Amino acid sequence: MNPSVGTAVAGTQSVERALSLLAYFTDEHPERRIAELVELTGLGQSTVSRLVSALEALGYLARDERSGLHRLGPRLISLAGVALNQSPVHRAARQVAQNLAHETGLGANVAERHGDQLFYLCHFEGPRAPRSFTLTGRLAPLHATALGKALLCGRRAEDVRALLGEEYPAFTGRTLTRLDALLDALDEVGARGYATEVEELALGRACLAAPVRDRSGEVVAALSVSGSLSALDLPEREAELARRAIEYADQISTGLGYLH
Repeated sequence: MNPSVGTAVAGTQSVERALSLLAYFTDEHPERRIAELVELTGLGQSTVSRLVSALEALGYLARDERSGLHRLGPRLISLAGVALNQSPVHRAARQVAQNLAHETGLGANVAERHGDQLFYLCHFEGPRAPRSFTLTGRLAPLHATALGKALLCGRRAEDVRALLGEEYPAFTGRTLTRLDALLDALDEVGARGYATEVEELALGRACLAAPVRDRSGEVVAALSVSGSLSALDLPEREAELARRAIEYADQISTGLGYLH
């Protein structure tokens, strides 16, 4: 084999292995020891140590000197900012979502669909829905969220089936777990222009979301207000919050070139 080809293959393998290490840092395990990464990856101690050292030198990982634990580094935050700033939806939605959070006092979220999940593009907290962490960058299921239902609205039944299948995991006793129930919910979203979620993903939480469209009229994102059951108070405030969510989602759509 040509030596240059072998070197290229080895270099590609090193890049893949280094990037794969980053995937083991999650919300549940934000810090890792090298020994853990060795066990998780099946790679040798010397290989993992070399890769971690390289990632640390580049700023993709950071090491706590006292504990010896590694966590994701500041370089990843810089890259995430670059990626978000290149997103047309993020640029059109950021200020709108911030205004919505300020006016309602609730959490305001914007999400896109990535495959069979939703991806939070931006998130703002209102005083009535504080969080100690950001949702931006997180994934969530489509079938168990108002954002997900808003993202799926207008899709044909066969498309939803191909994307999600016919049965889904339950997160609470109120989660929609079958295709027929989800399709009924999507029909309701299409008829009234917004989606709701009451304790379908997490107990004590509720959400209301409206779809966002691009210049072609396709649903490309969704905007929501979220918070505790008492903060949203859907029995009393659903009409008001739906009006606001639709109005602000329409502002984002207009920014993306959609003509109502």
